[in-house]
Amino acid sequence: MFAGCGTALVTPFRRDSSLDEPALHKLVRRQIDAGIDFLVPCGTTGENPTLSEREHLRVVEITLEEAAGRVPVLAGAGGYNTAEVISLARKLASMRVDGILSVTPYYNKPTPEGLYQHYKAIASAVPLPLIVYSVARRTATNVDTATLKRLAEIDNIVGVKEASGDISQVASILGHLPDKFVVLSGDDSLALPIIALGGKGLISVASNEIPAEMAQLVHDCLQNNFEQARRLQRRYLPLMDANFIESNPIPVKAAMAAMGLLEPVWRLPLCPPQPENEEKIRGVLECLGLVGDEHVARAN
Repeated sequence: MFAGCGTALVTPFRRDSSLDEPALHKLVRRQIDAGIDFLVPCGTTGENPTLSEREHLRVVEITLEEAAGRVPVLAGAGGYNTAEVISLARKLASMRVDGILSVTPYYNKPTPEGLYQHYKAIASAVPLPLIVYSVARRTATNVDTATLKRLAEIDNIVGVKEASGDISQVASILGHLPDKFVVLSGDDSLALPIIALGGKGLISVASNEIPAEMAQLVHDCLQNNFEQARRLQRRYLPLMDANFIESNPIPVKAAMAAMGLLEPVWRLPLCPPQPENEEKIRGVLECLGLVGDEHVARAN
């Protein structure tokens, strides 16, 4: 169900910082029309720590409405309080999402045993496919191969979004876990090598900007058409890099605002990019033909 290219959706806000529902409807339709394989609302790229529970559920509700069963919806529900994660995940399950993406607890740095018990508790409470999100650079907690092997023995823990940036660790995971366990790249720039090693796809930031192109790159990899995938990789690598010139999702939302897709609004503690970085982002977009009056007209 969760293979191919999925988009870690940004959450659009109005100038007054409220949820921009019309923009969200358009963004989700744009993703589906572009051929994306699944959608990931309210992940960390969606600024979910700044969303109220009501907003969180509303974003997922809109995504489900627009998806209308055409693509799976993998909703975000993660955090450092296991009981709160379970409560939110149960509400998402009642909305009939297709699965849960759950980032590792941040700040409190659980031990491997604590990680195992955390995810086991969520999986036991919510009978939906659960994908672990491992991103130690942001959470200070790595999910190693041994821990994932234990978690994979739980029936509804079906995969991992691997964003450690450590190709050796990804190779170890793919070498030691069963084939049915889905390994997804959490880094756009590493999707090609991770799929070459046996990964099943990507949860992408760049597909917010270029959904059709990122879906094509992933599909080419999965079909062993690596020559074409490398061409796409080389073309869009500057955008993938620009998306992390500052903390995600600052750059991607700045780019999408320049493309006419949303208002340039972040919730504190995130803020607009530095002027020199905004200029670099704009330069990449111009080189790729992603900005200009004609492009903005198409976006709207």
